[in-house]
Amino acid sequence: MSHHPAAASSSTAAPTSSDYYADSYAHFGIHEEMLKDTVRTGSYRNAIVNNAHLFKGKTVLDVGCGTGILSMFAAKAGAKHVVGIDMSNILDQAQKIIEANGFADCITLVKGKLEEVELPLQQFDIIVSEWMGYFLLYESMLDTVLLARDKYLAPGGLMFPDTAAIYLAAIEDQEYKDEKINFWENVYGFDYSCIREIALREPLVDVVDVRSVVTDPFMLKEINLLTAKKEDLTFTADFNLKASRDDLGHAFLAWFDITFACCHKPVRFSTGPHAKYTHWKQTVFYLKDTLTLQTGDRIKGSLKCEPNPRNNRDLLIEIDYKVDGKFPSMDKIDYSMCVFVIQQQFPI
Repeated sequence: MSHHPAAASSSTAAPTSSDYYADSYAHFGIHEEMLKDTVRTGSYRNAIVNNAHLFKGKTVLDVGCGTGILSMFAAKAGAKHVVGIDMSNILDQAQKIIEANGFADCITLVKGKLEEVELPLQQFDIIVSEWMGYFLLYESMLDTVLLARDKYLAPGGLMFPDTAAIYLAAIEDQEYKDEKINFWENVYGFDYSCIREIALREPLVDVVDVRSVVTDPFMLKEINLLTAKKEDLTFTADFNLKASRDDLGHAFLAWFDITFACCHKPVRFSTGPHAKYTHWKQTVFYLKDTLTLQTGDRIKGSLKCEPNPRNNRDLLIEIDYKVDGKFPSMDKIDYSMCVFVIQQQFPI
C-alpha cells in the first residue's frame, strides 16, 4: 500500500468552508494536479471531443470551470456558445487562456456564485462539470451542479457526466494501521491512546494496492445526474461484502466510478484500486478491531453519509457492520471528513 501522508495546515485563521474552497482553487497548483491527471482530463476530452455530434451548434454551461479546459473542449467540439462560471480568482487566468487559444468569441466566463450571478443565457443544451471530490461527495460541487440543472438545463438537455457510483470493499492493512493508528498506544513509553481514537475517526485519502482488497466490491450508491435531488446527497445505504479469501480485515475502502452514458460510445473511468491512478485516490476507513475472515464470509451493514451542518462541504459518515462467519464481529464507528484533516500536496 503506497501512502503519502497529508501535509499539516499552515493557516492560523479559521476560514469558513466556502472561503477555504474558493481560496484553494485560486492557486495554480491544484489545477496543475488535476490537469496532469490523465484519467480525469482525458476522459472528459474523449467524452466531449469524440462526441462532436452532440455539441455542434449547442449552448454549453461549464459549472466550476477553473482554467477553462472543459469549456475549450466543448468549443473545439463545435459548441455555438459556452459559458463558464467559477467563484475562484483562477478565472482571471482562465480568461487569458481562452483568449490565447482563440476562443474568446465563443466562450464567456462569469465570476461569482451560480446562485447569485446573472448568466448571459437563460437556458443551455448541455451542462458539463468536474464536480467530484474525495469519496465522491467530500467538498464536491454536486449540489451546485444540480441547482444549475434545475435552473438552466433545457428540456431533453444532457449532463456531462450523467452517472456516478460509490463502491465499498474491505482491505488488509496491518502495517500502515500500526504506523498511523496503533502508534498512539505507546509513544516513547507514554499512553497517547486518546489520540488513537481521534485518528481512527479521520478517513485517510491514499493509494491502495489492489492486492490488499479482501472482499468483492459492492456498489453502495448510484447517482443519476439527470434526476438526483440535493436531498439524495444525504443517504443511508446497506452493503453486503463477500470475503474473497482467508485473510484479516483492518479497514473499509471506498472509491467511485464516473460514466458519460449519453455518448455514442459511453465513456467511463474508475478511481478504484484496480484502475489507473487518479488524484482522488481512494478513501480508507480504519476499524477499531481486526476482522478475521474466511472465504465466503459476509460483512453486512450500512453506511450513513451526510454533510456536516457546521461546514456543508465536510462529511459525517457512520459505518455500522456485522461479520457473519466463524469469527463474528460487529461495531459502529463515526467518521469525519473535514477540510483541516484531508490535505494532500494541494488542498482540494
